Amino acid sequence: MKTVAFFNNKGGVGKTSLVYHLAWMFADHGVKTLAVDLDPQANLTAMFLDEERLEDLWPDDEHPNTVYGAIRPILRGIGDIASPHVEKINPNLGLIAGDLGLSRFEDKLSDAWPRCQLGDESAFRTMTAFHRLVQRDADFGAELVLIDVGPNLGAINRSALIASDQVCLPLAPDLFSLQGLKNLGPTLREWRSVWSGLLTKAPSGLPMPKGTMQPLGYIVMQHGILDTRPVKAYKRWMDRIPSVYREAVLNERIQSMPVVAEDPYCLSLLKHYRSLMPMAMEARKPIFFLKSADGAIGAHIEAVRSCYQDFQKLAAKIAINADIAFT
Repeated sequence: MKTVAFFNNKGGVGKTSLVYHLAWMFADHGVKTLAVDLDPQANLTAMFLDEERLEDLWPDDEHPNTVYGAIRPILRGIGDIASPHVEKINPNLGLIAGDLGLSRFEDKLSDAWPRCQLGDESAFRTMTAFHRLVQRDADFGAELVLIDVGPNLGAINRSALIASDQVCLPLAPDLFSLQGLKNLGPTLREWRSVWSGLLTKAPSGLPMPKGTMQPLGYIVMQHGILDTRPVKAYKRWMDRIPSVYREAVLNERIQSMPVVAEDPYCLSLLKHYRSLMPMAMEARKPIFFLKSADGAIGAHIEAVRSCYQDFQKLAAKIAINADIAFT
């Protein structure tokens, strides 16, 4: 099992939509894929499930079938994580549903981080809750886990990233994404370094994530194009992404710098599909599965095909880097 987190501390870049579409694409190619919603806003869960099912998952009292229900024993101090419930979207695609109640876990995780320095077993159980939650997915048997997290550098995301083998960075071609990269890169290196030291103090017998958080690459989201080229307003920022990514995330010295489209660290340049996204949300399916019955007619048909090709190529690149069979 490989775990890949999709993370940017700037919101609004289309990260959740990216995870949603990739999960469907991998599943469509026969890869057993588990989507895990660790964003307390639970937007990924709302994309997968209709309101009737969401009401079932989020009743007025306990929420046993969400990620919050699974970690609630730790939150209450009465035990360890419960076995996670996996919503089976189709035979190759499962979801561990998010929950707004997950935000209550933030303080518990913040408190556990320094206590791990003392070798406190309960602190390690708290810090590794997400990792062990994913590893307990025995019934579904996922080959690939895609983790969606919120746009911040808080304790929930730190725990989620520690549970990840690799990290993919969705970006928008703007100043805010570049500033986000400059914050995110040093933070990832710090978390990786500190966790490596904490592992030497971890109790034996408790499954521990390695916390590698290996940068997988970046994806430029929702850029505008004109005659197959980025429009001028976007190009200004896109030209700076390769150098900022190398400096901030990889901590590399810059020599010759490729353009984004030729940068080996750029996994994809995804277009803005504009009116197709609301159509897909209404049909409750990814853009690339839209049919004429959903309203995808005329020029939309070619855009749907193009979307499938874009995500297929992106999924293939991620699969290679994650060592996942993808055909």
